[in-house]
Parts: sequence; C-alpha cells; structure tokens
Amino acid sequence: MRYVTIKTLMTVALLGGLLAACNPEDKPSNEDIENEEVYAGGRLGTTFNQSASAYEDPTPATIQAGLTTEFKYGEYFFERTITQNDKPFNGLGPLYVRSSCESCHPGYGHGRRMDRYRADDWGNGYLLVVTDQNDNYVQSLAGMPQTKAVAPFKAPIDETKIQITWENYVDEWGNKFPDGETYSLIYPEVYIPEDAYYVPLSVPYSQTKVRLEGTIGIYGTGLLDAIPDDSLKAQYQREYNAGATLNPAIWAGNDWAPTGYYGNTTHPKRFTYALSRGPLQDAAGANAIWNITNVTRSDRRKHYLDLNGTLYATHASKDPDVQAEFYNYFPEWNKTGNVEEDIYNYLTSKALPIEMSDEDYVNFMVWHRGLAVPAARNLSDETVQKGRKLFREIGCATCHRPSWETGADNFTDPNGFFNDGDSRLPRYPYQKIWPYSDMVQHRLFMKNDIRTGWCRTTPLWGRGLSMICTGAADRLHDYRARNTMEAIMWHGSPQSDARASVEKFRALSKADRDAIIKFIEAI
Repeated sequence: MRYVTIKTLMTVALLGGLLAACNPEDKPSNEDIENEEVYAGGRLGTTFNQSASAYEDPTPATIQAGLTTEFKYGEYFFERTITQNDKPFNGLGPLYVRSSCESCHPGYGHGRRMDRYRADDWGNGYLLVVTDQNDNYVQSLAGMPQTKAVAPFKAPIDETKIQITWENYVDEWGNKFPDGETYSLIYPEVYIPEDAYYVPLSVPYSQTKVRLEGTIGIYGTGLLDAIPDDSLKAQYQREYNAGATLNPAIWAGNDWAPTGYYGNTTHPKRFTYALSRGPLQDAAGANAIWNITNVTRSDRRKHYLDLNGTLYATHASKDPDVQAEFYNYFPEWNKTGNVEEDIYNYLTSKALPIEMSDEDYVNFMVWHRGLAVPAARNLSDETVQKGRKLFREIGCATCHRPSWETGADNFTDPNGFFNDGDSRLPRYPYQKIWPYSDMVQHRLFMKNDIRTGWCRTTPLWGRGLSMICTGAADRLHDYRARNTMEAIMWHGSPQSDARASVEKFRALSKADRDAIIKFIEAI
C-alpha cells in the first residue's frame, strides 16, 4: 500500500469499533433511534460518532463499497500541507490561497471568525470577495483572490495590508426581546488599500467593494448530490407558486433559467452560497484541490490566476524580480531565451505537467463524497421536541426544509473525468436524509451582505457539534453570528425573506426561544 502511516494503521484498527455504530443493522440502544430523523444522513450516510472527530467518519456506504482504504488515502490530501516538491503532496503555486485544505476547514467543518486576514492562521476559512459596485468580480483578480505566492512570484494581494474590523450592529428592536432579554450583533468591515494590489485593478479603485465569505461545510455533500434533479426542480416550483421571490439567474418562472445549469451538465446548481456549482464532482472540493493550491491534474493542466486569465501573467512577466529568478524556480521549463515570453507562456499554459495523479484525485473524491453526517442527538428530550414543533410552527422549516429523498444517485461530471454513477465513488440511492435546507437561495438583507444578496439556505445538520469538532460555533456566510441566537436575529431585516418567522420568534417566551435553539443544535 502507498503512503501507509501509523495514523492509517490506528484508523483501520479503530474502524471496527466505529463501524458497529455506523452499521444500519446494529441500532444503538438509545430510544431516540426509533425516530427516523436520528439518521440525519439516512442509513447509508450517518455516523453515530459524537466526539471531536464526528465530521471525519466515512459513510456506511463507503465502507460497504470496500472503499475505506481509498477514503483514507484521499483524506491525506485534505489534511496534508501541499508543498512545491514533496511527492505526492507537491505542486503548490505559483500563486495560492491556502497550502492546506484542513487549515480553513478545521476539524472538517466550517472556518471560524477572524480578526485579521492571514492565510496561514489555523481555522481561517475566509475567502476575499472583491467586486465592483454592481457586485461583479474584479477581472484582475481570481474569483477567490490569492494572497500567497511561491518565490519569485508575488501575491496578487499583500495580505499584511488587509484590515478586518468588527462593528456593532443595533437592529430596529434595539437588540432586545419584548421580555427584556438582550443580544448583540456584529458584522465585518474589510479594507484593502490600493497599494496592496500587485496587478493594476481592472476597475477604478474607488468602485471596489470587499466582503468576506467563509468556507462551507463539507460533510454530507455526497448525499446532497444524490437529491434527484426533478425533486430540486419541484421545490423551486412550489416556492415560486407560493409567491417566493427567487433568483432570476437560477429560476425563470416555471423552469430553470439558462444559467441554472453549469457547463455541459444538466445537473442543477446546488453547491456554494452563490449556487455556482452543480454536481459535487465539479463543486467545491473538486475545484478547491486545484484552485486553492494551484496543483495541476490531468483535467486541470493550467494555473488559477485571474478572471481574465492573462492580466497577472502579463504583469509578472515584466517584473525584473520575477525575471531574475524564474529559471531557478522552474529549470525544466522550455527556454526560448526571452525570459518575459517564457514567464508569460508558463503562467498561461494549458498543458502544464501533471502534479496530482488521477489515482490520487479519485481517492480524494472518494473521501469528499464519502464523508458521513453525524446523527441527530437527544431528539427524545422534551425540550428538543418542543423546539422541533415550534421551529415548524413559526415557519423556519419553509426555507430550512427538514428532509429529502435521494434518488438513484447517477451523478454527473461536466469535466468528463467521472462517468455517470461512476463505481469508483460511493453512492447513496433512495435514502431519507435530513439536511434542513431547501437548497434554494434567499435574501436576508444584512448589513454588508453577501455578494448579490442571494445565499443558498445553509444545511443545519451536524452544526450543533461545531464547537466540539472545530473549536468555534460561528454561523452565517462570514461567521458574523457567534451563536445560534445571533444567526436567527440576523434574519430579521424588514426586507428579509425570513422576517415573518423572526417576528414570531420574538413573540415567544424565553423558554420557547431556548427550545428552538436547543433543537437546532440537536440536529
């Protein structure tokens, strides 16, 4: 076997104990088990691990398919720091966002709220969002701007000059409930001075806006990919018929908008806050292992530079510092004798050497698609049951739809790397799952809102274990909410799609509000 470590051997030894809890045929004795909702990820996707490693387990489907070894190999690429030359974890740069996936997904969960922007800070899951006044990405930067570079190249943004400040926000109710209980709200302001940008901006500096967007949860994403396309379409139709305002870029009345699909797939968009991706095989993880670290593979033999594709290359190729050291950086590159031309051709090439093997990429996707969802906890608790009932009564379940049924799970891949329903990856056919999301975008109209204002309803499953697994319980797209209460109250803007539910939440007694929070943290 390749890359076998003590950790591997220990993990395999421990799997025997863990699998007994995961095996659908061996039900835990807890009386909660009689409630199907305990199986948040269905019988094929749920782990009953509630410890600090709860987000890290393989699904029963992964184990039953005999993919445990591949899962562990794939996990290495998530956990290990990528370097320039140490195979098989090589290929970092020339520009990059992070050198490790786990550094921005601590404990395999979401990132955490930060007071400064440093790519190497553990748990910093922030991505910079730099746009013009119309919320269009600035073309001279990548969609996920890089703040790190391998010498002699220079980072597109000097991260030491980025400033994050957290401002207090007072809502129309004075941050107070009718019964006198108070809460606090904060939001981030991000400032990047003009001299922090390496490449001249493609829009006037005065027209730029900067926001933060945090990493999304990665466990259970294979199960979300297994939701049938027609079920997702029916959800949009129901919400449209009920009078909901839907993003016209995704839904056009009674059918998908032309942009409701991605690439050459007919898989509707369902991943990222912005719903920018369709199948998981072309979603966050499949792209991040390439564009976060800039590690090439057989279907991505190019660098992730800027949205235009040539602006960074043009600027860097003329930089005397880069020219002086380029051939030391990449002595194998074909030399023409014109260093400016060689730098430009290297940076813009679409036929770069392959750094991540196909086998390693497949294993990475086995891991990504094979992550289990923690089982719901304490559902038989009287207060939790009360909160569950109130959650539905005040309308939270309208957007945070409790359950879905997966289909045959014949997934697609617009890159053509995986075949439909590829047997190399775990599958989740015909499972009842409980993500608590309608998979649709809505608007909350928050101060310093997410780009465009449209944000996919975040699945709530497993989030109650965030403090245990990641060391932080921050919520919402930029981690402005430090707890569940704050997350709820950020839904309360007068224009928010969730306004009516927040008004009902405010009218409840403190005991009832606490019950809803306890329920959310139990699922």
